[in-house]
This record gives sequence, structure tokens and C-alpha cells, in this order.
Amino acid sequence: MPGFFYALAAALFASTSDALCKKALERHTALVIAWARFAGATPFLLATLLFVDLPAVDRMFWILLACLVPLEILAVWLYMNALQASPLSLTVPFLALTPVFTIVTSFVLLGERPDGSGLAGIFLIGLGAYLLHVHLSRQGILEPLRAVWKEKGSRLMIGVALVYSVTSNLGKMAVQHSSASFMAAVYLPVLSVAFLPLLRWGGVRPGQIRSGWAVFLLIGASQALMAFFHFHAISLILVSYMISVKRLSLVLSVVLGWLFFHESRIGQRLLGSLLMLAGVVLILV
Repeated sequence: MPGFFYALAAALFASTSDALCKKALERHTALVIAWARFAGATPFLLATLLFVDLPAVDRMFWILLACLVPLEILAVWLYMNALQASPLSLTVPFLALTPVFTIVTSFVLLGERPDGSGLAGIFLIGLGAYLLHVHLSRQGILEPLRAVWKEKGSRLMIGVALVYSVTSNLGKMAVQHSSASFMAAVYLPVLSVAFLPLLRWGGVRPGQIRSGWAVFLLIGASQALMAFFHFHAISLILVSYMISVKRLSLVLSVVLGWLFFHESRIGQRLLGSLLMLAGVVLILV
């Protein structure tokens, strides 16, 4: 089942990229690292164009790309601010909310109601979020939920999940109007160029970029591999299956946060992230 293998590889490289970005954010601003996720991957991805057949892309592909670019830039900027503000184990697990937002928008816009497994999945995601701060329940049964909103990184990552609920489907459509290899090769390079005006707006100096080129390339390599496996997986299996497997990065990021950043309360956070992952699987599969 190569599609599932690709999705698993995408999860591994996504969590690796998160850990590298978290480390880089100790010395660089969120704006710089957001751009580095795109720019660092660009030389690796553009090189793959030498080995892939260029598809005949239609007008719809460019429309989809134009819709994706601002949404993706917003998402990664929120993402990096979240990682800078809070531990990996209190931010990345909230990406589990992406399918929940999809259910909500489908209900509001289309009148589609979730089935029993969908409702059970939403419950598990909520329970998992509760367990991330369960030690606060001694101060009141609702304190763990209040703590989620008080944690800046968690709030920002909830915003990322909302944006991703839109971009995951737009990305699938863009692949259908081009090819997985082509989309993987050009998407992040296009984003890196589109991000340049924001660097100027943010007052980023060239020296800030030159000083971190080595870690930027490491981030870029992991992002390039993630993009390669992500778009190949999404071309082979249903979006719902791909996202379910790729969301293993929730658990992997919690483990990496404990191993490399000595984040505390790993037991309850790992259990919470596992429940949130189980909720994702119930909703999507």
C-alpha cells in the first residue's frame, strides 16, 4: 500500500520539521522561519523538475493555486507563532481539529450531519484536548478547557487547523488538475517567492537570513520530503485516509518535544494526543 507508506513518511518529516523550526525559533523570528520552511525546500524541490514529466496544467490549476497561496502563508505564519509561543506538545496536537472544522462547515453550508462515528471522533478529540491540561482539574473541572484557550500557542494552532480544513481539499483538486510530482515540485517554491513582500514588510534584514542558512536548509530538506510524500499520498488514496495517517505527526511531535526540549507532563500529553489522533481516524475513516 504505497499511499499509506507515503502518508506515514509525510508524518515523520512533518514532525521533524516542527522540531527543527522550534529550535530555530530560539534565535529567529516567526516570520523568518515561516519563510524558511518554504525557501529552504525550494532548491531540493526545483531539482526534481529535471526528473518528472511536466503535465499540461489548465486554467483551474492556476485559480486553485491563487486561492491556496494566501491561505497557506497565513497558516504557516500562525503555525510558527504557535511553536514560538508554546511547547510542541501543547500546539501540534490541535491540528486534530482540522476534520472537526470540515464537519462543522459541511453542516452549516450543506446541511450534512455527522454520523455516529463522526460524533464519537469529535468527543475523543475534545477529551484528548482536555487531557493535555488534566492536572488542572483539581482547580475545577473546566480548568483544563480554559487552559487551552489561555495557551497562546494552542489558540493559534486552532486557527491553523481551520485554514488546513480548506487547503487540504484545494490541494487535492490542484493535484487532479496537474500531477502529484509537479505540485510537490512547484508549490513550496511559489510560496517562498510570494512570502518575500512580507519579509520586507516585517523589516527582515539579509544578515538575519544568512546567519541561519544551515538550519534553514535542514528545515527545507524535511519540508521538501514532506511535500513529496504528501502529494504522492494524496494522489493515491482518499484525502481522509491520507490525513488520518499523516496526523500521526501529532504523537511524534509530542515525543520529540519531550526528547529534545524536555517538555513536562509527557504522560498526559501523549495520552491526550493519542485520543485526538483516534478521534481523527473515527471522523475520517
